[in-house]
Amino acid sequence: MKRIDWADLDEAARSRALERPARSSGAPIRGAVAALLDDVRARGDAAVRDATRRFDRVDISDAQVGADEIGEAMTCVSDSLRAAIDEAALRIEVFHRAGAFRNYVIETAPGVVCERIVRPIDRVGLYIPAGSAPLPTTVLMLGIPARLAACREIVLCTPPRGDGRADPVVLAAAQRCGITRVFKIGGAQAIAAMAFGTETVTRCDKLFGPGNAWVTEAKRQVFLGDVAIDMPAGPSEVLVVADASARPAFVAADLLSQAEHDADSQVILVADDDALIDAVQIEIDRQVASLPREAIARKALAHARAIRVASLDDAIDVANAYAPEHLILAVREPRRWLDRVESAGSVFLGDWTPEALGDYCSGTNHVLPTGGAARAFSGIGVASFQKTISVQRASPAGMAEIGECAIALAGAEGLAAHARAVSLRLDAIRVEVTP
Repeated sequence: MKRIDWADLDEAARSRALERPARSSGAPIRGAVAALLDDVRARGDAAVRDATRRFDRVDISDAQVGADEIGEAMTCVSDSLRAAIDEAALRIEVFHRAGAFRNYVIETAPGVVCERIVRPIDRVGLYIPAGSAPLPTTVLMLGIPARLAACREIVLCTPPRGDGRADPVVLAAAQRCGITRVFKIGGAQAIAAMAFGTETVTRCDKLFGPGNAWVTEAKRQVFLGDVAIDMPAGPSEVLVVADASARPAFVAADLLSQAEHDADSQVILVADDDALIDAVQIEIDRQVASLPREAIARKALAHARAIRVASLDDAIDVANAYAPEHLILAVREPRRWLDRVESAGSVFLGDWTPEALGDYCSGTNHVLPTGGAARAFSGIGVASFQKTISVQRASPAGMAEIGECAIALAGAEGLAAHARAVSLRLDAIRVEVTP
């Protein structure tokens, strides 16, 4: 990890120290994705099949996963793994059920009642990457909130394996969530299919889920006018704030748990103790050598940083400036510092709360804003799958109470018809109450 002393940096150097690894999709990917989107929009299933043959090197005549394949997948998943999926799902449901939007009604003036009503997004599309490992937990993180929101239709796309089948663990997680419409489609073509609809894939109203540069670019392009998306996405990241009380082995393991995701993953340690930084570096060197994904982790570590600060106050300032996807507070009194945290996707308090718990089974969601998007975006919850509608009702007394206010504001904006729509009613009220 590159070591940086925060006190030695001016503002420009501090900004550079917190830059993410460059991951521009570049003109070639943008152009290729745009062409693929146009092809799927024009030719539907045929274009999806051609793209699957080209990118996944498998020819699938029917991309939808049938009941036989789901049944066979269940026999491939061990009882212990299915039990772990069930256990995690229960905690995810308990946590997310409390976070849904709620209806409310309030009288804002005598005779004027305003309310908010909540409705589910009708059709949602979930993208579950496969890559080097299946992601059944991402199915849970998206599928359970969608079900709790009561979305009428949930479509799930995941890349096919080399044998033309979907990963059985992904199918087991989908079954646990009650998702029955699963398609063996990956990459930008999956995003296109869910954004535009094809002969077999339903056009969705909002798309969710992480993916590679092609998937991310496809989501960006369809968001410009075709469909809503969950949030901006990028490589996974963690920032650990640590003091002298932190356990170096724990901190190193947390940093490596992000580094092993991808060569573009970002890991940052911010600490106020030189000895702790030294000990963490020794632990990283020791632990990384035993990882099956050592090569990937080492590439991520090549742009990792250990930032030495003068105090924990400075450390929290650094964390807020970076706005990490995952923030670990490995300090003596982590709860004390929580009120200072302004921007983070998810926060992990103390030595015994590794980021991996949030990834899998604590109950919170691991689909989180990255790349600094935590300054304005939140992680996925039930509310992500809902929409709200405002409702108002005014009685004649209520119109009389607030009508002149509306007329004055309409006049200030030069909108005479707006003012007339109110003044006509006020005139009618005056006539009706005149003896």
